Amino acid sequence: MKRFGLLVLFLSNYFISAFSQSFITVRDGRFYQGEQPYSYIGANLWYGAILGSEGQGGDRRRLCRELDDLRKLGVTNVRVLVGGEGNRRLADHIEPNLQPRPGEYNDTLLAGLDYLMVELGKRKMHAVLYLHNAWQWSGGFGTYLEWAGEGQAATISVWNEYTSHHSKFVRSKRARELALRHTRFVVSRINSLTGRAYSEDPALMSWEICNEPRPFARDSVTKTAFLSWIQEQAQAIKAIDPRHLVTTGSEGLFGCEMDIDLYQRTHALPEIDYLCIHIWPYTWTWVGPFISPNSEAKKQQPQHMLEDGVDVACQKTSEYIRQHVQVAQQLRKPLVLEEFGYPRDGFEIAQGTPTTARDRYYDFVLRQVNDAVGLAGCNFWAWGGRVRSPQAWWHPFAPYTGDPAQEEQGLYSVFPSDRTTVKIIRKYARDLRKK
Repeated sequence: MKRFGLLVLFLSNYFISAFSQSFITVRDGRFYQGEQPYSYIGANLWYGAILGSEGQGGDRRRLCRELDDLRKLGVTNVRVLVGGEGNRRLADHIEPNLQPRPGEYNDTLLAGLDYLMVELGKRKMHAVLYLHNAWQWSGGFGTYLEWAGEGQAATISVWNEYTSHHSKFVRSKRARELALRHTRFVVSRINSLTGRAYSEDPALMSWEICNEPRPFARDSVTKTAFLSWIQEQAQAIKAIDPRHLVTTGSEGLFGCEMDIDLYQRTHALPEIDYLCIHIWPYTWTWVGPFISPNSEAKKQQPQHMLEDGVDVACQKTSEYIRQHVQVAQQLRKPLVLEEFGYPRDGFEIAQGTPTTARDRYYDFVLRQVNDAVGLAGCNFWAWGGRVRSPQAWWHPFAPYTGDPAQEEQGLYSVFPSDRTTVKIIRKYARDLRKK
């Protein structure tokens, strides 16, 4: 019996050790899975938890097909929104919402997140789960401010009013308390399908504090409050789940009001395990003037503008990556480009329309990961999946593409029918696996 007991103890320790090795970790500025270096070509699938539900907006069959299609491409990492806040039914607000009122949760959507995590584990894929959003399309900062009694936000089209209002978030004690309560609730969740805590699930690569968090102001008081909020969130996550990685969700310089020192201090926090950046050449006016998606003036833009601007976009992308690689190397932490996108030719949105400019841009960006210029991974924006002829504008409970509700459906999405783009993704994912 004594020998049997020792054998059981040995096997238990063996399986615990083997289980631990499957977690993604960081050592000496690199990702590791067990003892093997880990890098990846990933996709944004922000609506994955909604698809995983059995309620309105859910489609588990489609979710499994999307994950299978991505896995065949060599995509092993998906970036997913945990859920939206508020219940205002705005035209540019996603439906359904995980947290319609403070502390009140949609159990069907939570089960959808559980289902997604199970299906990722079956395919040996990993998730980056982001907990909050700076933008109104899923509620985010504006909803927490409204719940805190700070008034309703202006729409994003009124930019100065929007940023002025949203800059209050990191300075609002009540809004931060509500956001912190949400973080603790989600991170401490036990999967209803497996009985396993999320903190024990190796299919989870990392918790991400927020999608594109910004101070939304350049004064030192707001920047200091922003830094303290990031640390407050990260410490809360690590207190519950010390095994998984934590990152910020930052765009980089653009997310830190063009203050590289703020970016460095934010990612130097001991609770932050790796750095991230986003790159949007058209939105950031690198290839011409940005015009609001629903503006009539957009239709007047030169059809060749995007194709003519690819070289400039690639040049500025290279420089943007280089700036942030320098910070990552100083901090000895990995760097991930977790959002990048380029519109279809002529700003078309329909499946089957040309993607000449986007293909050139994707080829350049994905080569940066494979050429080891300092990027440990990337997630393209975004996987549109198996949606038949999406409408130009999303309406509640219409099938989701990769483009969120406030943007033209299909403009940035990658569909399986985009054969040239898919071919490029598959090539670089295959080359990365050979390394």
